Amino acid sequence: MKRSEFIHILSQLLQPSVIKDFAPNGLQVEGAETVHKIVTGVTASQALIDAAIKLGADTILVHHGYFWKGESPTITGMKKRRITSLLTNDINLFGYHLPLDIHPELGNNAQLAKLLDMLPEGGLESGANSVAVKGRLHTPLTADEFAQKIAQVLERKPLVCAPRGKKIETIAWCTGGGQGYIDLAAEQGIDAYLTGEASEQTIHSAREQGIDFFAAGHHATERYGIKALGEFLAGEYGFDVTFIDIDNPV
Repeated sequence: MKRSEFIHILSQLLQPSVIKDFAPNGLQVEGAETVHKIVTGVTASQALIDAAIKLGADTILVHHGYFWKGESPTITGMKKRRITSLLTNDINLFGYHLPLDIHPELGNNAQLAKLLDMLPEGGLESGANSVAVKGRLHTPLTADEFAQKIAQVLERKPLVCAPRGKKIETIAWCTGGGQGYIDLAAEQGIDAYLTGEASEQTIHSAREQGIDFFAAGHHATERYGIKALGEFLAGEYGFDVTFIDIDNPV
């Protein structure tokens, strides 16, 4: 498939123009004109690029790409080595950040909900395109039971702060670094909040506002959207797609 057609498919599917983001969504580094073999992964690290080169991929599709707001615009050091590897091997790099988080079927939040039996009921934020989601557990669980479920499913023991001492029925969540939404969840009287990371103040927010909090890892909560996107492209369009999980303890 021509790269231009591939771009059109992803733009129609993920609608990157409808949400404000912290990095460009779509083609970030131009490579081969034709897309045949795709490698998907969470972050466009050197390890992922090296694995894609070894597999003979012409395209890499990630959740965390390059050119973030606030970072140095110079192409030096680590960034230079990564981009040199892509250009030398004629590999396209596509990155989709928030559009992949919020997609109602393939997105990180949607995929995490399926894995942990959480039932989405709408956005945590008012208006369209809320990054965080709210809903309820399919079966109410204690904080310990839910933590055990997270550890089993994501293969990562979560950080837990559970001041309520009651079963969790309602829950809000945002994959990755969404700890800032805990206050909004608490304001809405939600029992628990799940995300990838925690900040120092997050635990105080949980304790003082009486909301259970779970941090299950930025990487661990965001493996599933990009994997689902690759599987969709393989099933619908016949691409040769390989998901590569470069582990990250954060």
